Amino acid sequence: MNALPEAFFAVDGLTKRFGGLVAVDDVSFSVREGEILGIAGPNGSGKSTLFNIITKIPFGPSAGRVTFQGRDIQTRRNHDICRFGIARTFQRETVFPSLSAIDNVLTAVENSAVASNLTANVARAEQALDLVGYPATMHNTLAGGLPVFYRKLVMIAAAMALEPRLLMLDEPASSLIPSEIDRIRELIRRLRDGGVTIVLIEHVLPLLTSLSDRLIVLDQGRIIAEGLPDDVINDPHVIEAYLGAQDG
Repeated sequence: MNALPEAFFAVDGLTKRFGGLVAVDDVSFSVREGEILGIAGPNGSGKSTLFNIITKIPFGPSAGRVTFQGRDIQTRRNHDICRFGIARTFQRETVFPSLSAIDNVLTAVENSAVASNLTANVARAEQALDLVGYPATMHNTLAGGLPVFYRKLVMIAAAMALEPRLLMLDEPASSLIPSEIDRIRELIRRLRDGGVTIVLIEHVLPLLTSLSDRLIVLDQGRIIAEGLPDDVINDPHVIEAYLGAQDG
């Protein structure tokens, strides 16, 4: 599917090469405002690399075009992309372990376009933690000692404290038990209902299909299927890709 110029967010021909390895190969898709777009694929299919080259954290694309709200962003620096209204989380629970939960979120606020005075920044950090359902009694708990679920909440709160229009979530349900996955599902729906457009990478397919308005599947760096979730997961190419993956 070719990216549409009028799309809220779009990538067109996005490619990433590492020497002779093509990790992302001519990927194009668009996202409508208010949509949840799901991204699936076997391990090593290029999903997280796609997020990396869109946000330029830690590296940009080898080729291709990225637009957000009609603005070309593929030539922008990573902090500019964030300040334009795109925030992301990472596959691993990326927190500063020696800082408290609220200080982790405060660090994001202080280095963002919404930074203000200390009182306002702290209030914004507290609001972000409240928004994701992080307990107020644990605001001052060191992030390094938190269970996985709460580290994920801190990471999502730090992203939301940036007040993004587009939130890119990389496997938020990984390593969680079913009750925690249910809470992540409710949180993502609440964020979308609050006006945030979401692109979601996830290996937990029941979560992904229940949340996504549309679904794309990557394999070996290329899109092999795109459409409504039920149609995509029953696509023969998708079934073959997952059956052929060791950890799919």
